[in-house]
Amino acid sequence: MRFHKRLLRAEPSFRLMAKLWRISWLYVLLICALAGIGYITLYSAGGGMPYPFAAPQAARFAVGLVLMVTVAMLPPHLLMRASWGMYALSLVLLVAVLHMGHVGKGAERWLMVGGLQIQPSEFAKIALVAVLATWFSRMDYARMGNPLWLIPPAIMVLLPVGLVLKEPNLGTAVIIGGIGATMFFTAGMRLWQILLLILPVPSLIQFAYGHLHDYQKARITTFLHPENDPLGAGYNIIQSKIALGSGGMWGQGYLHGSQGQLNFLPEKQTDFIFTMIAEEWGFIGAVAVIALLVLLIMGGMIMAIRCRNRFGRLIALGISMNFFFYCLVNLSMVMGAIPVGGVPLPLVSYGGSAMLNVMLGFGLLLSTWVHRDTRLDENNSKTA
Repeated sequence: MRFHKRLLRAEPSFRLMAKLWRISWLYVLLICALAGIGYITLYSAGGGMPYPFAAPQAARFAVGLVLMVTVAMLPPHLLMRASWGMYALSLVLLVAVLHMGHVGKGAERWLMVGGLQIQPSEFAKIALVAVLATWFSRMDYARMGNPLWLIPPAIMVLLPVGLVLKEPNLGTAVIIGGIGATMFFTAGMRLWQILLLILPVPSLIQFAYGHLHDYQKARITTFLHPENDPLGAGYNIIQSKIALGSGGMWGQGYLHGSQGQLNFLPEKQTDFIFTMIAEEWGFIGAVAVIALLVLLIMGGMIMAIRCRNRFGRLIALGISMNFFFYCLVNLSMVMGAIPVGGVPLPLVSYGGSAMLNVMLGFGLLLSTWVHRDTRLDENNSKTA
C-alpha cells in the first residue's frame, strides 16, 4: 500500500521502466493474437504465400506495435494539448484528399505520400475521439445541461462527417457519426437532449438517401434483393454467404476453402476476410475470433472504468467504441445484415492506414491505463 501511494504521488513524472511495467501486457497479447489470426488468414488469401498480403501486413503491425507502446508512454496532459493539433491535421488531410486524392473504386479516399497510400478518414476517427475527450473533460454537469456548450463539439463531429461524405465514403461517415454520438452520451448528455437529436433522424435519413450516389443506392437495393443480379451487384454478398455456410461447424481446413482459394470470394483480403476464416475454420473458428474481438472491447471498457480522470475515461470509451463499430459494421456486412460499405475488420483485414490508426488508438487506450491514477485539474489541463 505504501509503495502504491508513493507511486501515485510521483506518477506524473515516474520513469520509463515504471510506465512499461504498468502497461497491460495481457491486453497487448490479445492484440498480437488478433494480428496473428490476420497474418495466417492473409497467408491463405495469398495462395499459401507470404506475399502479396501477409508479409507487408506483418511489417505494418511491427511498426504499429512500436507506435502503440510509444503513445502509451505519453502523459494525459500532453495528449490533451496534442488533441487539437491532431484534429486540425485530420481536417486538413480530409480537405486535401478531396482535391488531390487517389481515386479507387469510384471514390477519393487516399492520399499518396512517398509511394504510400494514406486514408485520412481513418485518422479522423482517432483525432475526433481525442479532441472530444479534451472538450468534454473540461465541462462539468451544469455545462452539459446547457445546449450552447454542445454546439462546438457538434460542429467538431459534423465537419469530418461532411468531408468524408464528399469522398464519398458513407460507411466511414456513419462510424464517425456513431463515435461522436457515443462521446456525447458518455460525457453526460441529458435524456431530453438525446431525444431532441433523435427526432429529426427519420427526415435526415430520407434527405440523405435522396443525395446518395447511384452506386450507394445500388448497394442498398442489392442488400434487399441480392438475387436480382447474382452475377453483378449481388455477386459479392451471395459469394460471402456461400463461403460462410460452406465452412460448417469445423471448416474445410486451412488453405482448403473452396470459395477463397478458387477466387470466387471478392475482396477476400480486405472487406470479406472474415468469410475466409469462417470457411476454413468453420463456426468454431468464427466464434473464437468474435470472442477475441469482444475481449478487446470489454478490456477497453474496463480500462475506462478504472481510470481516475475524466479525460482518460472518455478516451478509453471512445477508442473502444471505435473498435466496436469497426467490428460491428464489417461482420454485419459480410453476413448480409447491412449493405456492403467497405469497412475492414481491424488488425485482420489487409491495409496500412487502418492498421496504423487502430494501433494509434490502442496506444491512446493503453496510455489511459498506464496513467490511470493520474489526477488532472481538468479545468486547466495540469496534473495535480
